[in-house]
Amino acid sequence: MDSPQILQFVDEAVYTNTGKRLNNLQRRIIAGILNRQRYADVAETYDYSSQHVKKASYELLQMLSEVFGEQVKKSNLESVIERQINQNINLGNNTTIKNSSNISYINNCSNSSTPTPDLSQPEIPELQQKSKNQTQIETIDKLRQFGLSDEQIAEALNIPLEQVKQADLEE
Repeated sequence: MDSPQILQFVDEAVYTNTGKRLNNLQRRIIAGILNRQRYADVAETYDYSSQHVKKASYELLQMLSEVFGEQVKKSNLESVIERQINQNINLGNNTTIKNSSNISYINNCSNSSTPTPDLSQPEIPELQQKSKNQTQIETIDKLRQFGLSDEQIAEALNIPLEQVKQADLEE
C-alpha cells in the first residue's frame, strides 16, 4: 500500500472517531515517519520550526492512540497502521462497526460451507436487504481501494465474481 492510500486510511479513521480531518502538517508528519525522516528533516522540508513539528507530532500520536485504541509512537506507527488496515479488511468497513449493529466480515477460510438458515427468524425486510447490499458494495469498494482484484474480492467474500462486478453498476 502506498503513502497516499495509507494517509487516506488514517484520515478516514480519524474522521470517523473525531469528526475532523488530518491537516497538512499532520499528513506530512505521518509521511515523514513512514519514510524514516527525523522531525528536524520534516520541519526543514516544509519550512516549519523543529519545535512546532515535535509538538504537533506528539499531539498527533496521542490522537492516533485514542483513535486506534493502542499506544502509537514514532517507533511503532507503521506496524499500528498495518494492523489497523488488516483489521479493517478482516472486519469490513470500520464505520459499520462503530455506527451500527451490523458487523461485516470477510471469510478467509478456504472451505466454503453453506450456512443453515435460521427458520425462527422472519424474512429480512426489503429495506434491510437494501442496507445489506449497500454495505456489501461499500466493502467491495474498500477492498478495491486496498488493491484487491475482483477475483480476490469474490474469493474473500465468498460470493460469485459476477456479484462483485455487478457492484460497479449499482454504485
